[in-house]
Amino acid sequence: MFEILFGVPEIKEQWNSLNRKNKEGNITRDELDLLKKWAKAIAFLATNPRHPSLQTHEITTLSEKFGHRVWQSYLENRKPKPYRLFWVYGPGQKQIRVTEGNNAAKMRGIFAGSSKRIPVCISGYSNWMTTKMPQ
Repeated sequence: MFEILFGVPEIKEQWNSLNRKNKEGNITRDELDLLKKWAKAIAFLATNPRHPSLQTHEITTLSEKFGHRVWQSYLENRKPKPYRLFWVYGPGQKQIRVTEGNNAAKMRGIFAGSSKRIPVCISGYSNWMTTKMPQ
């Protein structure tokens, strides 16, 4: 079993916001759909990062760029802008740090080198949050 950690404050904020809206009953259908898919993906990631439904694969472009293996897992497929999770192993044993959650259309900038968020997350473990993902 892996401990799932947040990589950047935005991930924690988005997770907390969706959960808060769900508890308050003012979550949109699209947000609820995303929350359910995200929770399911995190559960699979914690138990088996290579679970078939995640379609986990290394993003070699990012791994080469940052000198640390970067993985991508799918929350959904067959959509025009599917949502993805980017993550790395560590910093400790049996830990996975989610560094980015985004739809595929927004991720194009990362491969072109225009994103500032991924380099900060991958290059500096000391800058990453160590808060556990709420269950």
